[in-house]
Amino acid sequence: MLRHFPDANTVYPHKTRDYFIAAFTFFCVAVCLLSDANADLDKQQALGICGWIFLACLLSGENKEVRMQVGIAIIFATIGEHFASPYMGGYTYRFGNVPAYVPPGHGMVYLTAVALARSGLFLNHARAIAGFVVLVCGAWSIWGISGLAEQGDSVGALLYCVFLAYLFKGRSPMVYLAAFFITTWLELIGTAVGTWKWAAIDPVLQLPQGNPPSGVAAWYCLVDAVAIGGAPLAFGGLANIRDYLKSPKNRKSAYQSSGNE
Repeated sequence: MLRHFPDANTVYPHKTRDYFIAAFTFFCVAVCLLSDANADLDKQQALGICGWIFLACLLSGENKEVRMQVGIAIIFATIGEHFASPYMGGYTYRFGNVPAYVPPGHGMVYLTAVALARSGLFLNHARAIAGFVVLVCGAWSIWGISGLAEQGDSVGALLYCVFLAYLFKGRSPMVYLAAFFITTWLELIGTAVGTWKWAAIDPVLQLPQGNPPSGVAAWYCLVDAVAIGGAPLAFGGLANIRDYLKSPKNRKSAYQSSGNE
C-alpha cells in the first residue's frame, strides 16, 4: 500500500531551495488572495503579471523536466478553470471570470508540491505526514456530512476517497501529499475572503458540496498527475518533430514546396 513512499531507513538531505520555493509560494498565495478580495480588474491584471515574473524566476533553477511539467499543469489547469467555473458554475470568482493570476498561480502551486515532495522533511517523514493528512482530511470530510457543517459536503467526502486513491495507488504519492498542504491553504484563504465561492450544489453530481469541499486536493492531484504523465509524451512529441525537420528528405521537400509557391 505504501510501495511508492520513500525508504523509511534512508536519511534524505535538506535543500534550502525546496523550502524557499514552498515558503515563498505560501506567502504569495496569501498576499495575492487577500489583495484580490477587494481588487478591481486592473489590479487582478497586475497580480497576474507579478505571478508570471515570480514563476519565471523560480523555474530558472529547475531542470527541463520540471519546467515541462509546470507548463502542462498550467495549460491543463487553465482549461479546467474555464470549464469548471464560468461554464459549469462549480465555483465562481468575484467577477465571474478566471483572474489573470490563476494560470501562473497554478504553476507556482504545482512547483511547490514538487519542491515539498523532494524535500528532506517530506522524504524523511513521509509516513507520519501521510498519516496526519489522512486523519485531518478524513475528519474534515466526516464533519462535512455529519450535519454539523453549515453547508453539506457530500462532494467533499467523495473527493476525499479519490484523494486516498491518488495517495496510496498513484505513482507520485509524495507530490499528491505535498499538494494537500498548499491547496488547502489557498482554498481556505480564497473562500474565507470571498475571492471565490463554491456552489452549494455541485452542478454535475447534484450533491451538496462545502465551501471549499473537504477533498478539494483531489482536483489538484488530477492536475499534478496530468503534468507528470504528460511531460514524457510532450518530450517524445517534440523529439519526433525535430527528427522530422532534420530529415534531409523532409528538408528538401519543404524547400521545393516553398520554391513552387
